[in-house]
Amino acid sequence: QVQLVESGGGLVQAGGSLRLSCAASGIIFSINAMGWYRQAPGKQRELVADIISGTSANYADSVKDRFTISRDNAKNTVYLQMNSLKPEDTAVYYCKATVLTGPFKSWGQYWGQGTQVTVSS
Repeated sequence: QVQLVESGGGLVQAGGSLRLSCAASGIIFSINAMGWYRQAPGKQRELVADIISGTSANYADSVKDRFTISRDNAKNTVYLQMNSLKPEDTAVYYCKATVLTGPFKSWGQYWGQGTQVTVSS
């Protein structure tokens, strides 16, 4: 019913920047929260940043002042601008959205397939 497609990952040197994008498509009546999570090898998936419709953004302490999340509601797209990247930011980054969808208009949580971000030292 709903698909999330991420793009923008890649390999970058420490101190560099990347911009991730995640576009939602399908049967979408409304999107509440959209956010980014990451999972490094051997670690649990963690919240990087999220933004709820009509409210301010929320960031993990480790990325505050370096990452910026934004939304384009008209395009059902969320972005993550990542600056001053560090090797410890290396992970698979996943997009997540809470979407009102389906023939019965119910809320569901959906994940993208993930995009690899690698920061070399």
